[in-house]
Amino acid sequence: MATVRWTRQQSLIVFSLYFRLPFGRFHSRNPDVIQYANLVSRTPSAVAMKLSNIASLDPAITQSGRSGLTGASSADKVMWQEMQQDWAAFSVAMAQAEQELGVDNFTDCVNTASNAETTKLAAVKVRIGQQFFRSAVISAYNQRCCISGLANPKLLVASHIVPWKTDEQNRLNPHNGLALSALHDKAFDLGLITVDEDYRVVVSSQNTDKSDQFYTAAIASFHGKPITLPEKFYPAAQFLAFHREHIFQ
Repeated sequence: MATVRWTRQQSLIVFSLYFRLPFGRFHSRNPDVIQYANLVSRTPSAVAMKLSNIASLDPAITQSGRSGLTGASSADKVMWQEMQQDWAAFSVAMAQAEQELGVDNFTDCVNTASNAETTKLAAVKVRIGQQFFRSAVISAYNQRCCISGLANPKLLVASHIVPWKTDEQNRLNPHNGLALSALHDKAFDLGLITVDEDYRVVVSSQNTDKSDQFYTAAIASFHGKPITLPEKFYPAAQFLAFHREHIFQ
């Protein structure tokens, strides 16, 4: 029996799921995998395999000694490159594919995009991209702050390493993100903390009041401690270097 090829729409749907799920949940028993399998008329095992094949294209996976599976198709590889080259456009494509199959994560955004003027369209694309950026970054860190371990999603931020205003091309690149608590996101944004080349937290010696017990416990105490590295979408070394050089105090 001939293998039925994956359509572009089906592949976009699974790429969207790849953004949202931690690596450890790429299995056929996962309710999300089952839901998306029904959407694309595939078995949960086929979707789980597709996720693992996509993972084999992610350097964060392969460099950590994991390999995913090795059956990524040429179409998967082309789509991976397409994603790397234009995160915003790829995010919109995933959102549109979801809407066409009845997933309402981005329905309002996509409907607006279909009818918007050019200036509004750009804003809608960014909004969709921001939502995928958050999903990708937070899931990569298994929904925990990489500094403190805080696991309350309402208090987590997909923090940009290189600021939004500084690098337009990488605004939506998950490699330019860290999952941080709201407090550590603000400290990172202000340059009170950074991450060194060995992925350890560095706390600025400026503006430090040793009598401030909360600051000491919540921020200063993490100096020298390693961050929890993500399962996918590793923070890029060049982005962290930029933060140390241009933002850290």
